Amino acid sequence: MTISSATPARSVRFQWLRVLFALMIREMGAKFGRSAGGYFWAIAEPLGGIVMLALAFSVALRSPPIGTSFMFFYATGIIPFTLYKNVERAASRAVNSNRGLLTYPVVTPLDAVLANFLLSVLTMLVVATILFTAIIAVQDVHVNFDPPRVALAMGMAAVLGLGVGTLNCVLIGFFPTWKNLWAVLTRPMFLVSGIFFTYDSVPTAFQHVLWYNPLVHVVGMMRSGFYGVYRDEYVSVPYVMGFALVTFVVGAWLLRRHASHLIEQ
Repeated sequence: MTISSATPARSVRFQWLRVLFALMIREMGAKFGRSAGGYFWAIAEPLGGIVMLALAFSVALRSPPIGTSFMFFYATGIIPFTLYKNVERAASRAVNSNRGLLTYPVVTPLDAVLANFLLSVLTMLVVATILFTAIIAVQDVHVNFDPPRVALAMGMAAVLGLGVGTLNCVLIGFFPTWKNLWAVLTRPMFLVSGIFFTYDSVPTAFQHVLWYNPLVHVVGMMRSGFYGVYRDEYVSVPYVMGFALVTFVVGAWLLRRHASHLIEQ
């Protein structure tokens, strides 16, 4: 009896994984094309953008707040920030980009969100590996690499993007103008997430405000994984993960409850 009940459960999980993998492959084909050059561009585009910005700011600001390389300092901030943004953007557009497939009962809006999430995370992991390795090799940067902290920072950024993106997916479905409003409201995030400065370097009054920005904690955790002298006492993993979990649970519940309405929009 136990074997009989366990077999259907395994079959359902296997079918769900097949759906998720198929959605990822479809999304890769839609975004990057079906040629090898398309997949190369998927890595080269975000990598090139980060490198160009890093070079520009390293010329203007030669002395970083920590370490000897402004490019590396900038990379430790922009990589988790870009991971969050890419995941959030991909998750929020998951229903619109897969509307045709969502008419099949086996595919749900949440499946589309998770497939976009996984694809964005895998892409950014490759970008981060190439960028950090290249900067360390070319500029001979000395780092105190702490893999668990770096992995935790990337995980925090990814889960935060998933939570916010899932909720935004629903909001955009009900209120299409929310997409433009969200873009305007979050535009300053690039400047106030600690990418160009350290948390300790700003006035105490500003620190109290910055603390409520989850990305400040993500960037702080990332920097503590590369700089042994970086002070990260302000970083709160429970705050970031709690924020991400609440937004994801609310968004996932709304996706499931209003799936038919969102698909038909």
